[in-house]
This record gives sequence, structure tokens and C-alpha cells, in this order.
Amino acid sequence: MRRFMSWGWMVLYIIVLIVTVMLITVREEEDPIDEGSPEKITLTFRHFWIKEHDRPILALFEEVVHDYQESHPNVKVNFDGMDQTTHREQKLKSEMVIGTPPDMFVLFGGAEIEPYIRANRLMDLTNFVMDHNLKNQFKDLSLWMANERVYGLPIEGNAEPLYVNAEIFKELGLPMPRTLTQLNEAVLVLKQHGYIPFALGNEERWPAGIFAHYLMDRFSNPDLINMLVQGEEGIGFHNKEYLQAFEQLESWVNEEVFGPSPNKLSTEEAVHLFTHGKAAMYLNGNWDITLFHNEDAPPDFQNKVSVIPFPSVYAEGKQSMAGGYTIGIGLSSNLTDAKKEAALELMQAFYTEEVQTRIVYEGLRIPSMWIKFDSEKTGPIFTQMIAVMEESQTSFVPYDNVLSPEVKRSFLRVIEEIIDGKIKAKEALDQLDASSVQYWSLRKNSIGN
Repeated sequence: MRRFMSWGWMVLYIIVLIVTVMLITVREEEDPIDEGSPEKITLTFRHFWIKEHDRPILALFEEVVHDYQESHPNVKVNFDGMDQTTHREQKLKSEMVIGTPPDMFVLFGGAEIEPYIRANRLMDLTNFVMDHNLKNQFKDLSLWMANERVYGLPIEGNAEPLYVNAEIFKELGLPMPRTLTQLNEAVLVLKQHGYIPFALGNEERWPAGIFAHYLMDRFSNPDLINMLVQGEEGIGFHNKEYLQAFEQLESWVNEEVFGPSPNKLSTEEAVHLFTHGKAAMYLNGNWDITLFHNEDAPPDFQNKVSVIPFPSVYAEGKQSMAGGYTIGIGLSSNLTDAKKEAALELMQAFYTEEVQTRIVYEGLRIPSMWIKFDSEKTGPIFTQMIAVMEESQTSFVPYDNVLSPEVKRSFLRVIEEIIDGKIKAKEALDQLDASSVQYWSLRKNSIGN
């Protein structure tokens, strides 16, 4: 009996073994191993398109990434978003220090990428640009270049005009302000009639910086900030022109022109005040135009808005526009071989006429490449904004994009403290000078070593 059971188990084992071999053979015949199949690749891509006004841009790039993966089944793209401040000020900086950045990432050109270039953390894209005949297709690559090499590509342009509720101004008999005197007169009238003069949501700190750099530009000239950025001896933030600018900002704070608790207000909350007629003006970038069109805004609101340059000190003074081609995409210098090839192919998919056209029509963003588009299809606010840009004889890069990252942190911090009423104009400039001196001292010592 035991012998029979042993033989029975042996026979059963042989049958299972035969069936298993047959199944493996059949599976191999149905799905043979292709020794020439492409290498499996995973790319990490970090962006900061997570705000309400970024939804159209996010949807567009998600579609481009999806289509790329469909045509490249061996490539998986981990396309993840992160808060802009956290990404730019914390996460990416620490990753660059230890050499572990994402494979691809959205960032700002200019001063922000300078230390990454010096540390050899950004991929040199010069050959990619030349091989695909892209150099002359971009409107401006200057913020993405160093030593005539290209280290990133702008995906869109930006401009920072003043948006005015023309209906409120007409109701109160106010002219569109061309000078700071006219602007200050309008502020008084607006407050008397219960309106918040400026909707400001400074939760992320940089929106108030727009007021600061416009005032600094208007009371001074581009040469001064350029000398500061270059660390020229004897040039400091504490000067007559910048003191006038900061004192003007301080006086607005004392007059409560920004409404209650602007440092605690989000961009979306500030835009709500503007679109619903509680605030008469809004100073920010063109990227917020989408918020004037969304479901929260009154249907006819976009027809009430006038887009104008930030006023000058004098009637005949300059009204240059803050803006540039600062937002773009960079690649890690760690990428090699197949992974590098995959990343560059994805970059090629981003920088096409079709994508740039959709950036205009769907995202209401300024294209970074030379393309044609019908401004009548973008709505009246975007059309006005483009016209103001074209009429502006000069432009300047927003100061938080030209200042070194260390000085920029001090710049945004002291502006935040002025808005909160914690420090005065003079003290703020002293702190900026101290930060600048410390930065250039460390910079010169590191170069000397």
C-alpha cells in the first residue's frame, strides 16, 4: 500500500512537471523574448504647475507626456508637481548640492541657475539646440546661457502689467494713472469710496516683490541693479533712489492700500477680490489672466479690465515692463546614454510650434518661440497685455530673477516684513546691503580658493 502511494505521488509530480514545461514553452512561443527590445527607462520630471491658474498648462503638458509614453513604450515618465517655493528654494537646492536632482525639472533662468551651472549640475543643451535648429526659434535665450553655452530652454515668457477695473475708475471719474502722483490720487479716492486699491495675495512672498522692483526701477535706472548684481565695489542697496522706492511702499502699507492681512492671502483670494469688484487694481503676471476667465469670475468681468504699464514717476518718464523669458526646463547633468537620449526626445516634444500655440490659446501664456497666433481668439485681456508689451520700449527682468539666490531671499523677506509693518524702509535696505556684502565675500573667497 505504501509502495503504491509513493508511486502515485511520483506519477503526480511527473505530470505537474510536464504540464509546467508545456505552459512555459507555449508562453515563450506566444511572447518570445526580443533580445533587441529597448531598455526600460524611468524619467523623473518635477514641475510646479499645481495652482489654479496653472491648470491649462498642466493639462497640456500631461497630454504631451502621455503621447510621448505611448510612442515610447519602454519609457516611464514620473511627472510630479510640487509647490513652487518648496521646489525652487528648498528641495532642488539641496538636491543640487548632493548631486541628486530629478532628471528633468521646471525652473527659472538667470541668477537662479548660475550656481547650478558653476557646480556642473545642469546639462549643456547647446548641441541639442544646434542639432534641431532651435537657436533662432526662441525669442530670447540670454537668461539660459553662460559662456555662450545653453543650460536650459524657456517654455514661456512672462510680463507683469497693472490690471485695472476700468468700470470702477470710470464710475469715480478717475483717469488711468500714468504717473505715481496720479496713482496715489486714485488710491485716496478709492479708499474714500470703500474700495481696496490693490488686491495683493502675498502668501508666497514674491507677489509683493513686484511692487518693490517696479518702484525701485521707476525711482532709479537699470544700471544700478545691474551693478549690484555684478557686485561692483562701492554700490549698495542703501541709496537715495531705492530709499524713495521703499518709502513709497511703506507709505502704501501705512495707508492700508493692500487690504487686511495681505501676507496671509493667497493669489486666488486676491484675484477673487479683484474680479468681484472689491479691489480696483491687481499687479501680477500674465499667468493670472486665466483666473479672470474661470468659473469664479463674473462672466463679463474680462470686458471691464484695462491693462496698463506700472506708472512712472514723471509724465514723460519710462514705463518699462517687468518680464522676460524666465520660466523653462532644465535637465540633470547626471543623465547618460539611453536615459539622456530619452530625456532629449521628450524635450523635443515640448518645443514644437503646436505646443507653443496651445500655450497661447489654452494657457493664455506668452510663447517663448516665434510663432503666429490670432490675438482675437485669446480674449480682450490677453490682447491688451500683448499690445502693452509691444508698446513698451524697454523691459527688465524681475529682480527676484537677477539677484543671487541668497540676496533674493533677503529681498523677499524684507519686503514681506515691510508689508507686515515690522520694519522701516531704511532698515530693510541695510539688511539687503548686509546680505549682499556677505554673499560677495563668500563668492570671492570661493573663487580665490
